[in-house]
Amino acid sequence: MITGQTLRDAILSGANNIANQRTRVDELNVFPVPDGDTGTNMSMTIVAARAELEAMPDSCTVAEASKTAASAMLRGARGNSGVITSLLFRGFSKALKDKTEASSADLAAALQQGVEAAYKAVMKPTEGTILTVSRLAAEKAAECTELDVPAMWDATLQAGQAALDDTPNLLPVLKKAGVVDAGGKGWVVALEAMLSALQGEDVVLPENGAVTQTKQSADFSDFNTEDITFSYCTEFIISRENDHDPENLRAFLSELGDSLVLVDDDEIIKVHVHTNDPGKALTEALNYGSFVTVKIENMRLQHTEKVLSEQEVAPKIAKPEKPLGVVSVCAGAGLADVFQNLGVDQIISGGQTMNPSTQDILEAVNKVPAETVFVLPNNKNIIMAAQQVDALTPKTVVVIPSKTVPQGITAMLSFAPEGSVEENTAALTEALDTVDTMQITYAARNSDFDGYDIHEGDYLALCGSQLFGTSQDIRVLLKSLAEKVRDDGKEYITIYYGEDVKEKHAQKAADIFADICPNADVNLLSGGQPVYYYLISAE
Repeated sequence: MITGQTLRDAILSGANNIANQRTRVDELNVFPVPDGDTGTNMSMTIVAARAELEAMPDSCTVAEASKTAASAMLRGARGNSGVITSLLFRGFSKALKDKTEASSADLAAALQQGVEAAYKAVMKPTEGTILTVSRLAAEKAAECTELDVPAMWDATLQAGQAALDDTPNLLPVLKKAGVVDAGGKGWVVALEAMLSALQGEDVVLPENGAVTQTKQSADFSDFNTEDITFSYCTEFIISRENDHDPENLRAFLSELGDSLVLVDDDEIIKVHVHTNDPGKALTEALNYGSFVTVKIENMRLQHTEKVLSEQEVAPKIAKPEKPLGVVSVCAGAGLADVFQNLGVDQIISGGQTMNPSTQDILEAVNKVPAETVFVLPNNKNIIMAAQQVDALTPKTVVVIPSKTVPQGITAMLSFAPEGSVEENTAALTEALDTVDTMQITYAARNSDFDGYDIHEGDYLALCGSQLFGTSQDIRVLLKSLAEKVRDDGKEYITIYYGEDVKEKHAQKAADIFADICPNADVNLLSGGQPVYYYLISAE
C-alpha cells in the first residue's frame, strides 16, 4: 500500500522528469518543422499540477492527491499529447476516489481507467503512439497486482519501455526517421520518475529550476490584473550554436516587453522577459541556437487563480446577451483582425509553437456573452484541448474541428448569428472541406522525411498536413504551389504573409500566383503569423 504523500511525490517526480527531458522528447518529433513540441506540451500539462501538489500536506490521501493532480492537468492541458497525458492521470482520480491508501490493484485500475479515457477521447486512435505505450503498460500492471507497489510499477515500466521500443514497427514513419514515438517516450519518462519516487528517490528539477517555498505569502487580492502590462512570463535557455550577437536579441526583446534579463556565456543564452507575444520571442531566439529549456506562464491567470484560491469565489462568466458566439485561435495581429471582422467574439493568441491550454480556451469562452459558444481551434494539435472545455463551463461549447487558419476563416464566412446551433454546426463543419491550405516554413533540423532529403534551414512547403516540397529557394516552392492551385482549378486565392516577410517580398509571391493562375482572384493580406512565412488559402 502507498499513502497520499507517496503518490503526491511520485506525480511530482514525473512532472520534474518530463520538464528535465522535454527537449529530448521534442527532438523525437518526426516532422522537422519548428513547432515540434510534444515534450513541451506534456511538460507544461503535468507541471501545471506541481504548485498545487507541493502545497498539499503530507497527511493527504491518495484520493486527494490524485484529484488535485487531475484537475490541474486538465486545466493546463496543451496539445494532443498534453490532453492525453491529463486523461491518463484522470484515471487515477476516478479509480482512487474516496481511498486513503492505494494497493497495486488500485494503481493498476487507475492506469487502466486512464487508458480507456484517452482512447475514448481520440476519434481515430493510432497505434504506435503514446496510446499503445500506455495501454500495454497498463495491461502489464493488471497482471502484476499480487506484487508490492514498487515491483508492480517496475514491471509496468518495463512493459512500457518495450512498447516504446516497438513503436517504429507500428508506424513506418518512425522507423524511417530512426526514432521512437515522442509521446510514448514522454509517458515512459514519467513512469521512470514515478518508480524512482516509489523506491524513495524523488526526481527533482535542476537547482536553477527549483521553486523556493516560504511560509508567508503575499496578499494579491487588492492587485488588479489590469496593472499587468505584459501577460506572459517567458523564460528560456538557448545553446549557443552560432556567432550571432546576443545584444541584437536583447534589443529585439526590449521592444517586445519588459522585465528583461539576458545572460550569455560561451555555451548558452538565458533569457527572462515579460511579453504579450511569447511566440514571437521564441521564434526570434531560434536564430541564435536551439532551446535547452522553455517556460511560459500566464501572469494574469496566475494572479486570478491565486485570488480565487484565497477568496474561494467562482470565476466570472459573462451573462448571455445573445444565443451564439465564437472563439477563435490564431497567432498574428492581421489574422486576428480578419477573424474579428468576421464576427469572432474572442481571440486566443496561439497556434504553432504555442498551443493554448484548456484553461486558456475556457477563459475565452466564459468571456463571450452567449448561451452557446463555437470554438475554432485552427490547429489539429489544439482540437482535443478545446473539446475538454464543455465540461468545465455552464455554457454550451461546440468545437468545430478546424485544423488550419484558412479553414477557420472559411467556416466563419458560413456563420449565421441568427441561425440555430444545429444549422451552424453543420454549415461551419461542411465549410472546412471547401478550402485547401498551403504553408511555407523552414526546417528546424536535418531530416530524411517522405523521400525528401531535408537540411536545417531549408524552406518547406506543406499542402494540408503533407510535405509538398523543400528547397533553398522560396520562389521555387511558391511556383510549385501556384501550379498545383491552377491545376486544381481553384478560383479564389488568399495569401497571408507572416511577421518575418516584408510587404514587397509578399507582393512578389502574390504576383507569382497571379501570373500562373490568371483565372483566379488573388488577394494578399498581412497575417503577422510567426514561424510560417506564408499561409495560402485556395478555394
